[in-house]
Amino acid sequence: MNARTLTPLDRLLAGLGRALETVAGTPQAARPSPAVELPEAELDDAGRRHAAGLMRINHTGEVCAQALYDGQAALARHEDNRAHLLHAAAEETDHLAWCAERLKELDSRPSLLNPLWYAGSYAIGALAALAGDPVSLGFVVETERQVEAHLAEHIDRLPAPDERSRAVLRQMQADELRHAQAAQTRGGVDLPFPVPQLMRASSMVMKTVAYRI
Repeated sequence: MNARTLTPLDRLLAGLGRALETVAGTPQAARPSPAVELPEAELDDAGRRHAAGLMRINHTGEVCAQALYDGQAALARHEDNRAHLLHAAAEETDHLAWCAERLKELDSRPSLLNPLWYAGSYAIGALAALAGDPVSLGFVVETERQVEAHLAEHIDRLPAPDERSRAVLRQMQADELRHAQAAQTRGGVDLPFPVPQLMRASSMVMKTVAYRI
């Protein structure tokens, strides 16, 4: 018996389920946290707050990644590209779970604005998909490159003793680079000016706000 082809309504309902799980649920990682075997660092209050602020940014970034991939997958032109986007989103779920776990360990919480970050990112992902699969995949390439760069910055900015957070970010960095390479191999094109610059500006707003709220 052949599996039923999903309709746009089916994909919309599935996407709503994923949205609720992302912003209000408890995502489960398929891989163990890279920090699992590392000891907890002794941080003073200022160091703990700073580490938590950085990890809150990264958690919000993973909320946005889930939304972007879901928006792009919902309107992807070709089924193989949709499957590729959903597979990448599944790996991003690991990142989301690892960051959420690390925030709890730091006695902190995710951004209170995550529902808004998700909605805005989903809309951006859907718009990228409407431009066609090469542009959508190019958007993945540019997004992952920018994320990889900001993860490198956060690895340097974390308190020196916080190797648990650093281990999580290093694995995320490796995964993001691999996602960018895969999207480029599948035909992602370079985005025209000023799209990458606008992406950097919007990311800076998110990072500034999510660090505190």
